[in-house]
Amino acid sequence: MKPPRFAYCAPQTLPELLEILSEAGDEAVVLAGGQSLLPMLNLRLAAPSHVIDLDRVPGLDRIDGANGCVEVGAMVTHRRMETDPVVAASAPLARCAAGFVGYRAIRNRGTVGGSVAHADPAAEWPIVLLALDGAVDLASVRGWRSVAAEDFFESVYTTAKRPDEVVTSLSFGSRFAHSWGFSEFQRRVGDFATVAVAVACVMESGEVAEARVAIAGVADRPVRCPEAEAALVAGSRSAASDAAAAARDSIEPISDIHGSSSFRKRLIYAETQRAALQALRANGAGADDG
Repeated sequence: MKPPRFAYCAPQTLPELLEILSEAGDEAVVLAGGQSLLPMLNLRLAAPSHVIDLDRVPGLDRIDGANGCVEVGAMVTHRRMETDPVVAASAPLARCAAGFVGYRAIRNRGTVGGSVAHADPAAEWPIVLLALDGAVDLASVRGWRSVAAEDFFESVYTTAKRPDEVVTSLSFGSRFAHSWGFSEFQRRVGDFATVAVAVACVMESGEVAEARVAIAGVADRPVRCPEAEAALVAGSRSAASDAAAAARDSIEPISDIHGSSSFRKRLIYAETQRAALQALRANGAGADDG
């Protein structure tokens, strides 16, 4: 398969990139790692007028840990998220989730920013952003803005990013570094998740003071589950099972070729319980849960 004709652009500065985006508008696409875009081009599911390569733009591959968060440039690869010491220390949930993304070859080339901008509802990074109180930083010729993860993902492959904007970085809250869990069901290793769950907690005096539960693969976007979060904060001895039941009962998941709604409900329970137990046992809470 060959892609349709397009103009290839390789800007060497961010202002140059933003100017091209401003002129091309919604006829342009941005190439980061290319693990999603190139297959879409080759299958002619996308026919852009311009493909703008971010590889030569400086400053998009940084990782910084300060001010209570980890800032990750849009061009940071999945593999680097697996191995970077700043991520390991301040956002270990992100490090764990990175290992579930595709295969090693994909993780070597694919980027965090590209995955978030692509917004596949079964991908790992959107729920990590939700669980870690994350945000997406966007730039255009009109200026900069930051969009909370909860407001960024709108539908399948659809986000709050405007046509003339580019994702420059992502931020992950580091206050959850000590109490987190991640569990995912894949039909085969390397596949997108049928259901994936990320849990992040803040512990105070051995009890859950704040909880965030984010789930992928169940709707047209990643979702948080307030009912499961409330069950974790309630702090019963069966908190993980209670959270799992609350997630299962409050979400009506989609059906598709990979699994029916009822099958996904069972997965929601199992994956939520596993992730919640990981988060609670990290601090000795919930040790007697199922």
